[in-house]
Amino acid sequence: MSRDYEILKREIAYDGYFRISRFTLRHALFAGGQTPPIVRERFERGHAVGVLPYDPWHDRVVLVEQFRIGALDTGMGPWLLETVAGMVEPGESAEQVARRETREEANCRLGELELIARYLVSPGGSSQTVHLFAAPVDSRDLQRDGHGNDDEAEDIRLHVLPADEAIAMLDHGGIEAAMPIIALQWLALNRDRLRDRWQAAPPAPYNGPE
Repeated sequence: MSRDYEILKREIAYDGYFRISRFTLRHALFAGGQTPPIVRERFERGHAVGVLPYDPWHDRVVLVEQFRIGALDTGMGPWLLETVAGMVEPGESAEQVARRETREEANCRLGELELIARYLVSPGGSSQTVHLFAAPVDSRDLQRDGHGNDDEAEDIRLHVLPADEAIAMLDHGGIEAAMPIIALQWLALNRDRLRDRWQAAPPAPYNGPE
């Protein structure tokens, strides 16, 4: 079948803290032919990077907790446990964002980055993609509170959890955001392999800015 599409018109429907684009387009149908012109809005959130810091020497994960406006009115509560995450700035690679955000949100240094997945967050209406990584980290003596970027009004608390405890939280709704769910499910499948590889090197001698 043809997978052709044609964009007939592209415009900005809203441009504020976020942007919304409006498309008039048509595309090929599975049964042949094309749709009539259709109108779709797309939320332009930007592209994100997440990272799950994992301590293979002590078998612990580092998660962050902060207030999230998107969780209001969901019945889940607006304070969420998540992976470290942030937005890609112009000129940055996904790996650079992972390390920058880990310094800002957890004040610790990462080892080797391993890609978990690159995925679309909500392709029915958003252009956003996520690069999601895991990386070894020394979780000893991490400061729990006082993290985040003051310019973005971030107030972040660290949670250093045994890996078994964090993974078990998936079974009873303790983790409610997609990124940490994906990361912890991946860790459950890959933890033994990561420990075998990452334990061969000693943990970083200190935590803090690189």
